[in-house]
This record gives sequence, C-alpha cells and structure tokens, in this order.
Amino acid sequence: MARACFFGREAELSQLEGLWEKRVPSLVTCRGRRRIGKSTLIEEFARRSGARFIKLEGLRPKEGMSDADERDFFASKLSSLTGCERTTPADWYSAFVRLNREIGKGRTVVLLDEVSWMAHYSLTFPEVLKNAWDDLFKKHGELVFVVCGSVSTWIRDNVVKNRAYVGRRSLDLVIGELPLSACVQFWGRKATRIDLREIIDVLSVTGGVPRYLEEMNPSLSAEENIRRMCFLPKSPLREDFDDMFEDVITRQPRFSAQVLRAFVDGPKSATEVAASLKIVKGGDVTNAIADLVEAGFLAEAGRINPETGKELRERRYRLRDNYSRFYLKYVEPYKRVIDDGSFAYSSLEEFEGYDAVLGLAFENLIVNNYRDLIPFLHLNGAIVTSAGPYVRREAKGARGRVGCQVDLLVQVRRAIYVIEVKRKREIGRDIIEQVDRKVRAIRRPDGVSVKAALVYDGHLSPVAAADGYFDAIVPVSKLLGLDREGK
Repeated sequence: MARACFFGREAELSQLEGLWEKRVPSLVTCRGRRRIGKSTLIEEFARRSGARFIKLEGLRPKEGMSDADERDFFASKLSSLTGCERTTPADWYSAFVRLNREIGKGRTVVLLDEVSWMAHYSLTFPEVLKNAWDDLFKKHGELVFVVCGSVSTWIRDNVVKNRAYVGRRSLDLVIGELPLSACVQFWGRKATRIDLREIIDVLSVTGGVPRYLEEMNPSLSAEENIRRMCFLPKSPLREDFDDMFEDVITRQPRFSAQVLRAFVDGPKSATEVAASLKIVKGGDVTNAIADLVEAGFLAEAGRINPETGKELRERRYRLRDNYSRFYLKYVEPYKRVIDDGSFAYSSLEEFEGYDAVLGLAFENLIVNNYRDLIPFLHLNGAIVTSAGPYVRREAKGARGRVGCQVDLLVQVRRAIYVIEVKRKREIGRDIIEQVDRKVRAIRRPDGVSVKAALVYDGHLSPVAAADGYFDAIVPVSKLLGLDREGK
C-alpha cells in the first residue's frame, strides 16, 4: 500500500527506476537534511518496483556505546527481516557477508540508513564497505544498494569524494525540499477552499519538509497549526532544532549553530560572520559554513555582481532553511515561556512583528523555489548564472550611490530580473515606484537589460496590474498550482 502522505519526488523516482534497466547492480548515495523523506523515498521506490526491501539503520551514538553495539543492532535488524542468525558479527566485513547471503535473486533494494551512525565507532567502515561491494554485492544481478543519511558531510567525505569509490557509484541523490505544488497536497481536497494565506503561512514556517507538513492539521487555521507545532511544550518543531543539529552537523555542532545564528538577519560573507562573532576569520568559520551548506541550512546568496557581470570576490550566504529561520527568530528566544505552557491559549498575533516575520519567511520561501518562476519569467532554455537576494549598501561621499535591496535577483546572460516578493492584504500602485527605485539603482553592464517582476500574495490593485510596468506578475497561487487569479 502506498504511503498516504507521499507526494512529489517523481524526478527522483524516475532516476532510481532507470537503474533497473542496467544489467549490473547499482550503488547509490542518498543525502539531505533530516526529515526530508530520504528513507521514505527509497522505500517507495522499492514498493513501486515490486522489489524486496531490506532496511538496516544505525543506532544514534550515545556516551558508553561502541562499535560492537552498532554491529549487534545491525545483526538484530537483519535477523528480524530475514530470519537469519542473530549473533553479533565479529567485524563489519562479517556483517556484510551475512547480509550478502540474504539478498538472494530477483529485484532487491538494500538501504543502509543513517550510515554515519552505523560507522561512528569504526574508522575503517568506508573501506570495508567498498571491499564488500567489490567482493560480494556487485555480483548480484538486480540489486540497488543505497547508502543514506542525514549527515551529508559524512557521505560526501567518506563515499562521494572518497577515491576508493571512483567508478563504483551509479547515482548520487541529494534530496531537497518538496516543490510548492507538491506541498499543497498535504491539505488534500481542502486546499481548493481555504484562503491561500493559510497555506502560505504554514509553508513559510515549515518549508517543503515532508515530516513537518505531516504534523499539520488541514482542518485548523495556520495560526493554530503553527502554535501547536512550535509553541507548546514538547511540540515537534519546538524540539527538533536541537536534535537535528546534533545529528546532521559532525564537526563542532555547537560552533556551527553559533555560525548559523549569524545569518538570521540577512546574508553574510565568512568575513562578516567572523566579525559578528568577534573572532578571527579562519578555517573553523569556513568549514562550518561549508557543512551548513552541505546540510541544507545555508545557500549562496548569488554569485555574480549584477553591476560588473563578474563573480563576487567573496561569496555571501543566506539562511536557506525556513524552519531554522523561524525557530531562531521566534521560537528559541521564548523557549522558557513555551516550556512553562504560557502559549497554551495565546494568540500568536500578540507577538510584536509577527506578521513582518512571516513576510520575510515568505520571501525566503519564494527564493528557495525560484526555479518554479522560470516559466513565468519566459526564461525557459536560459542558463541562470546567479539567483538570490541582493543588497548593496549606500556609499557616502561625492561619488556616493544609493543603497539597494532586492528580494530576488535572477541573472541570465543578457538580462537581470529584479523580482519583488510581497505578502500583503492590499498591494497598491505604489509597488511600482518601490520596484522602479531598485531597478534604477542598479548600474547594469553594457548590453544587459533589466526586467522587473512581482510575485505576490494578496489583492493586487487593478491599476498596478494594468499599468504595464512589470514584465511578469505572478500570483503565488500559480506556484502552488492553485491558480485563483482574478478571484
């Protein structure tokens, strides 16, 4: 039976299903942030393929545990799935020999889930697994062997970039958030008859993370859903940040969390992060940013200077993860109040600036899903060289220039798209003047055009819509697949 809440992922499933067309087995790496649905995807792939599914998961490491505990749990899970012997293997190669005996003939999908936990106490685990693949697993005709985990840096460093695996991997799946149109399906048939703002506000807090959306009750308002998920003692999104951070960041998790907090109020470079933390810029900051990018928390905030057309001297990064952004801004500062139960019957609208925070979260949601905008910008076939928020500070002096802040700047070879993202009940004609000031502030290179676009949630003034200023006007309903334009 299919999972009731399995939506989207058709592109990933197509890639996986194509592996059966080969005449040799496939070794696959699958990585992405926690709660993103990696193991669910592999299970769904096995179900649709009619394949035998063997899922073996590592134990979360704790003080006092050892490699023997991991091997013992491996044997226990394998025994429960196949009926094989239960004794603890003497080493990991012996464990893989036992697994190999149980694979048998016919289509089989083996999933080593949370593999970094499984390998936590063994320095030789990656090399032993490689040898087991060469000696044992690759001799099976119809086998897809998946190495999966939330600690993306471990898979990257120990498998993807490990030269011992060169020529052995068939596919590297990096699982991102669900597209907006797939997220809407969590509301079921109710999606067509509730206010779009209800959907948008929940997505602005959860992003396209399937596990968070499963916690949402489509019969409740957005405010009530957010209150129940984030602002009650032991509520799932009150608890998940600390747990997730320990699981997905392997190098200096507390320092990495400190670095992540530096991005809450806007994009920064490594130099700016170091300055905000009052430390000397060095490898620790650079490594932490790299790990946060790999784990899906951060993303580049554009890589091309729109005024020169050249790559930025120092990359800037933004807090990509909507949940982390909301948690750090609005949940973490109130943890004690939440744990005291003070929000049990409170309205979130009592928060100062709550609506503004959701507006910024909506901007981030659209930036994360900028690829869905490409058809509406008439850019099909164009190569996007840079996409992200753009900020240019005001320069003082005789040759000074005005500051400029663009919600989303998309660059292609011959054009720059200044995209305004607006979440407001009533959007008047003044939106044109606001965007035009930004357009005129950008000194574009010769031969490059500047286009203006508006992505919005709310009621757009007919005068603004008919003015002809914008090259594209995209109601968010189109991105959600619930086009209600004109209603």
